Amino acid sequence: MQKGRVILNKEQFQLTVTRLCHQLIENYPSFDDCCIVGIQDRGSILSDRIMKTMKKIMPKTKIDYGKLDITFYRDDFRRRDTPLKASSTHMDFIIEGKSVILVDDVLYTGRTIQAALTALQQFGRPDKVELLSLVDRRFNRALPIQSNYVGVTVDSIDEAYVKVEWKHLDGEDQILLFSQTEDSKK
Repeated sequence: MQKGRVILNKEQFQLTVTRLCHQLIENYPSFDDCCIVGIQDRGSILSDRIMKTMKKIMPKTKIDYGKLDITFYRDDFRRRDTPLKASSTHMDFIIEGKSVILVDDVLYTGRTIQAALTALQQFGRPDKVELLSLVDRRFNRALPIQSNYVGVTVDSIDEAYVKVEWKHLDGEDQILLFSQTEDSKK
C-alpha cells in the first residue's frame, strides 16, 4: 500500500489543535452559555482532544461538553447495502439559548453537518451554532455549509481522500491525502 502525502505531521497537528482552542477562547472567554458538541464518531475524537487542550489552557473554566450520534438523521441511512453502526449520544445538558460549537474532523459535502443540525434539535433551540473542523475540503460541497474554525484547508479533486489519523488509534497524529488510485481506507 502506498502511503498518502502528509498534510499535517504530529507537531503541526498539535499546534493546529491548540490554535483552534485559542480561537474559541477569543470568541468565548468565559464559555458562559456556550457548549462544545462532538459529532460521533470521528468528530468526537477531535472534540475530546479540544477539551483536553482547553483544560490545560483554562483549568478553572467549566465547559458543557457532549457527543452527538447522527446515524438515524443521515440522508443516506436507508440507502446503504450494510447497516450503519450507531454510536451513543452523551448530552447531559440542554442547548436552549446557548452557542453551540459543533465539532467534526473533516468537512466535505456538508451532509454530516446537516444531520447533526437536525439531531441537535432534540436538545433545544440554540442561540447560534458554529462549526469547528480540523480539515475543510472546500471543493465539491453538496450543501451551503462552512466552518467557522478551520484547522487546515485542503483543495483536492473529488476522488482524493483525506484521512485524519489519531495517535491512540493509528499510532500517530497526522493528516494524510491519498490520490484516487491509492487504497486510503485501510
